[in-house]
Formats: sequence, structure tokens, C-alpha cells
Amino acid sequence: MEKIKEAYNQKPNEYYTSSRQDMISFIPKTTKTLVDVGCGEGYFAKAFKDIANAQVHGVEMNPISAAKASKILDKVYIGDIDSQLANLPDNFYDAITCNDVLEHLFDPYQTLKNLTAKLTSEGVIIASIPNFRFFRNLIDILYKKDWEYKSSGILDFTHLRFFTQKSIIRMFEEAGYEIIKCQGITKSKSLRPYIYNFLTLGAFGKDSFFLHFAVVAKKLRD
Repeated sequence: MEKIKEAYNQKPNEYYTSSRQDMISFIPKTTKTLVDVGCGEGYFAKAFKDIANAQVHGVEMNPISAAKASKILDKVYIGDIDSQLANLPDNFYDAITCNDVLEHLFDPYQTLKNLTAKLTSEGVIIASIPNFRFFRNLIDILYKKDWEYKSSGILDFTHLRFFTQKSIIRMFEEAGYEIIKCQGITKSKSLRPYIYNFLTLGAFGKDSFFLHFAVVAKKLRD
């Protein structure tokens, strides 16, 4: 655990300041209340707040980043999402965003189940999740026969869970959600995945082109 905390402390500043503009388009335009889980310094949530004139909250475990986010968001809860769940209002959020968060949780399945209580009847959860089947990761495992944790990327040392498109869909469905969208984002510009798919008769798969998957899911009605 101490090693994981140290890994978080060694993260570059960009880890907490990314605005993830690529994920804003997945948030419904009708959203008026949103909480950004793992909000960092609040830039992503603030960008949406400015666009939608919405009430935007954040949850952030890094106290320094949380303090900065609190200056630009309506409210920030300091701590990890599981410790702060009880503090979030029930039936309040039109949208919950989790950009590169779920893979860091010990039990993201249970966290997703718990978050359903925080959504309005038509509320959605939006998440960006690293794709374990990204072609560079497959090459390291299949050809180099190596699994090396790193300071960033899919095998980030702070990642506790790993996902494919199929397992992402299954996780949300088992947690009580209906998938609205699950699509690859941050597509590689390299020609290598085309070549690998050609040489393996498509075994690498089209999903191997994408570093992340973006998912939008709504909770099932009671």
C-alpha cells in the first residue's frame, strides 16, 4: 500500500490537471448536476460547468489537488470515492463521470452499484477506462512474454483492475446499468495494429486500436 501511495505522489502534474476534452461530448447536454470522481484540480469538470452552466461537484483523494479544484467547482469532497459515497446526496446527479478511475479501485463493481443511488431517475454514468487489449500491451505479453508495471499507461503501477470492452460491458450490466454506448477512443495513429491484424488473420481485433474505451450507462429502473 505504501508503494502505491508513493506511486501516486510521483505522478506528473498532468495527472491531476488533464481536462479530458475528449470525454465532454459523452455527457448529455441536459445535465444540470454532475459529480466528477477523481476530479484532480477540476479542469475537466470546470470545462463542462462553463459549457452547460451546471452545478458541478468533484471527488478527489489528493488534498492539494482537491483544494485547487474547490476554487473552481461548486463543491469538492476530499477522499476516495468509496469513503465519500455516504456524503454524496442521493438521487441528485444527472451525470457521474469517472475518467480513468475505476481501474484504480479495489472493487469497482461494488462502487458502481453504490453509485446508482446517487443518480436521478434518468441519470447516467460516464467513464473512460484503459483497454487491456491495446495492441502495444498485447505485443509485450504475447511476443515479449513480459508483464512490467510502469509509471503510466495500461500497466500503471496504481492500477488494481484491468478491462477489455467485453468485461467493461459485463461489469456495468452486473452492477445494475444499461449500456447506452461503449466505444473505443484515443485511437492509435500507428500502422502496426493493421499489420498485426493482417498477419494474425484478425486475431488482434479492431478493439486493439484503442487505448481507452468510453462508456455511457444509465441505471436500470427499480
